Amino acid sequence: MDIVFMNQMSRPGSGGHETAQLWIGEEEGSWYLGWRGSEGEGEGGDEAWYEGGSWQELLCVYRHGLAQKLALGYRPVIAGVFHEPEESGSSNRHALRLQCYSERSGSEELYSELCAWRRRKAAAGRKAPYFIASNRVLRMISAFIPKTQEELLQLPGIGSTKAQEHGEDWLEMTSRVERVHGFPLNWVEAALEEDEFMSWLYTQKEQKYKLELEKYRTNRQLLEGIARSLNMEALSEVTGMSRRAVIEAVEALEKAGYNTEPLISAELAVMPEEEQDHVWKALEELGDTFLKPILQRVYGEEEREGLSQEQLYERLRLIRIRYRREAESHGRRAV
Repeated sequence: MDIVFMNQMSRPGSGGHETAQLWIGEEEGSWYLGWRGSEGEGEGGDEAWYEGGSWQELLCVYRHGLAQKLALGYRPVIAGVFHEPEESGSSNRHALRLQCYSERSGSEELYSELCAWRRRKAAAGRKAPYFIASNRVLRMISAFIPKTQEELLQLPGIGSTKAQEHGEDWLEMTSRVERVHGFPLNWVEAALEEDEFMSWLYTQKEQKYKLELEKYRTNRQLLEGIARSLNMEALSEVTGMSRRAVIEAVEALEKAGYNTEPLISAELAVMPEEEQDHVWKALEELGDTFLKPILQRVYGEEEREGLSQEQLYERLRLIRIRYRREAESHGRRAV
């Protein structure tokens, strides 16, 4: 096997520095990825992370596994270990430090109160809670306890619109809570240990790369299934996804340039050509951004025998994939 990449890793241990190597090898068209730790307790010993023919999948596994090791305290000899652009801007790094501190040092009582407020607000407005405010924003408020609109605006994720819309409620809650530190928040830099911050940062990366790896493997399952002429029901079973989630993933694959036509042809084979033509004309006349007007134009208010509204939308989305593909191939943009 030819070793094409290796990076030395180390971390402080009870008996000195523990060392390890992260390596990538190639042999007869197959890629290999592994971790070679020092013998003894802890993370020692060899670990095989990947073996296969996909460089892209290897990179997903590499980034996820590496982030896990970095979160455990290992540090690389060679920088830029994730092989992707790093978010190194000073403003972004400051925002990340504030996020890290807020997750570790916020008032749980105030955070619970803010979450309860968000649930009430979401229910009253019939909105998803994250549309009101993200967990990160509520953590920031619970940790830094702003007392004025000006202080609210110093927290990443809170702009003038959010401050005007919810600021009065937030400040009413924070007014009842004492704080140790005030604004501006430049004191956070000294209050947060660098190694603590880096371990937190790599834990965030681990979660990010785990999702990327899961998405990559799901897409591979879908593409392999489409190539084997599996229908929607079978793809849903193979991936463990709902039919709606499968359709959304197929739309994303098509947008990325993959051929999903075998699935579309199979699913639409039972749909009359005349009905498909009506949908196509409605897309040309009304645009492809929203499907509800298309549904109303083609079907009106009457129910289709044996088909639910969800099934009708599924067909519309499949036809829309074709429509957008043709629009792009003719150098015109779908409306």
